[in-house]
Amino acid sequence: MHGLINRSVQNYVCDTFGHDVWGQVTGSADLGFTEIEAMMTYEDDVTTRLIDALSLVTGRPRDDLLEDIGTYLVSTPKLEGVRRLLRFGGVTFEEFLLSLDDLPDRARLAVADLDLPELEMDERASGCFELHCRSAVSGFGFVFVGMLRVIADDYGALVLLDHETGKNGVEKVFITLVDKDFAQGRQFDLGARVG
Repeated sequence: MHGLINRSVQNYVCDTFGHDVWGQVTGSADLGFTEIEAMMTYEDDVTTRLIDALSLVTGRPRDDLLEDIGTYLVSTPKLEGVRRLLRFGGVTFEEFLLSLDDLPDRARLAVADLDLPELEMDERASGCFELHCRSAVSGFGFVFVGMLRVIADDYGALVLLDHETGKNGVEKVFITLVDKDFAQGRQFDLGARVG
């Protein structure tokens, strides 16, 4: 797993629970180190051990923590680049959803060796979508639930989200677009603002 992903977990824990809790998490995960290097590659089990240890240390369910990490990734100002990468997917929320198949390729344009989970989006009916997520680390579907919740708000859309683990570890996120114009969306400009 790319260090950027594990570093995001570290940032989430430190920003949400504090550095002391991060120390407890890395100790419980028995990593032998406390700092994640963003540009290194780690074994997939490091990510799994970190999430399991975080659940143990905080007493919170693993799935809830993963969803919170997804929310954190697109809502914290210091990770604005993640939100921008997602918003390149389309002008409307529906366009954005249908562009998720291409997200791993877009991410590799920014970081060549970043392997995101394999994504496949299916439009089942008008306003009903199904995102299939395949990853060596289980739980990425919950990360996408958190991200999709924030991005829907970003577009001003009202959505219902549900998660299911299917066959062979494929996670499914069911998205029902209740109202595409529920609220005023957040302003988005293609170019980043400097200063």
